Amino acid sequence: MAMQAQDIEDLIRESFPDAKITITDLRGDGNHYAAEVVDASFAGMNRVQQQRAVYAALKGKMDGSNGELHALALTTKAPDTA
Repeated sequence: MAMQAQDIEDLIRESFPDAKITITDLRGDGNHYAAEVVDASFAGMNRVQQQRAVYAALKGKMDGSNGELHALALTTKAPDTA
């Protein structure tokens, strides 16, 4: 079952309420998305730690063949401080 972009954003926003989140449906099929998540809590984390935190926020929606979300190209970063 395909997910809507808003559903993905809502799940991420539960864990990152102040983040700037951009979701893009890459193929228009509801299965292949790109997400950019910019949040201050990522400061001091490496990219793997940041992405693990976002995947955890998705609460299993990407888990194997039973997951509702097939593919998510994820970009994470802390906001620029300068």
